Amino acid sequence: MADVKLTIAGRPYDVHCADGQEAQLVQLAALVDAKARGVQGGTEVRQLLFAALMLADETHEAQNKAGSAEPQLDSLRAAVALAESREAAAQDELRAAKAEARAAAAREQAALAEVEKLRQGAPVVPAAPAPAHDRALLQIADRIEALAAKVEQMA
Repeated sequence: MADVKLTIAGRPYDVHCADGQEAQLVQLAALVDAKARGVQGGTEVRQLLFAALMLADETHEAQNKAGSAEPQLDSLRAAVALAESREAAAQDELRAAKAEARAAAAREQAALAEVEKLRQGAPVVPAAPAPAHDRALLQIADRIEALAAKVEQMA
């Protein structure tokens, strides 16, 4: 148990408090003292009464503000949760698009290897129709661009 000497409204007080709470108690006493000194005239009891009333009023106003901010806080929390879920979905789409792009790049490398074989005189082996691959590559490129734009907007 710690002992603290406080001065409020010009009068000294010896107060006991839990160890480690001394600094906070001194700060609170300074706040009460400032309020009490702001009350002109009257007795010490009257000064302390008005200081207590002013502090109670400030506390009440702060509680009302906090209570009125709660719906906004809930709305902001919901918006953050929605943004996080959209970000996760966009990350998933981006990973899928990257995997598709890697597969397309592998197919392209295989096609380039076939072209090189043809240049060197290897026999011609008919390949799968190219238009489907071209459309798939264009779709992948479009998805990657769209996801990149989404990621830039989130940042």
